[in-house]
Amino acid sequence: MSVNHSIVGIKIRRIRETKGLSVEDIAERSGLSIEQINSIENDQNLPSLGPLIKVARALGVRLGTFMDDNDQLGPVICRAEEREKNSSISFSNGATDSRKHMEYHPLAQQKAGRHMEPFVIDIHPDENKNFQLSAHEGEEFIYVMDGEVEVEYGKEKYLLKKNDSIFYDSIVKHHVHGVPGKSAKILAVVYIPF
Repeated sequence: MSVNHSIVGIKIRRIRETKGLSVEDIAERSGLSIEQINSIENDQNLPSLGPLIKVARALGVRLGTFMDDNDQLGPVICRAEEREKNSSISFSNGATDSRKHMEYHPLAQQKAGRHMEPFVIDIHPDENKNFQLSAHEGEEFIYVMDGEVEVEYGKEKYLLKKNDSIFYDSIVKHHVHGVPGKSAKILAVVYIPF
């Protein structure tokens, strides 16, 4: 019922090989470097959702394919106690920083054919201010459940406190992070047209 962070890269490699594509093919199609693709496939560093979305597009699959356990067509319920027990996917703050600052808890990984990816995200304290902004097709909605987060969006910065929310077009370069040195918890829904 849960996705182990360490199998994301294995799934990507398996899909790529099944489609007869090389790492170079995926790098060219996605606009990512060969080193980034190798790093993702070897689960060394998942810098943000942005690169994974680009890899999914290059492979012609949904982002959720990398996180799916099985495919249910009807409604999918994720109980709070199950979410806490399930393993999570961790991303580092930026391509040059391998510390894991965000833990993604998928809420609908069994739902087949979905276009939205809902997550509860635990943001751990981090003093790093060198954020790598990302952009991809689609929209994102963030609701702050606890703590405070800062959203860099284009040239603007928005401070969100508990119970605040933001909805934005993710084609604009953006980055979500906690206020330096503090933890936070958010509900995030990422919509990716396919």
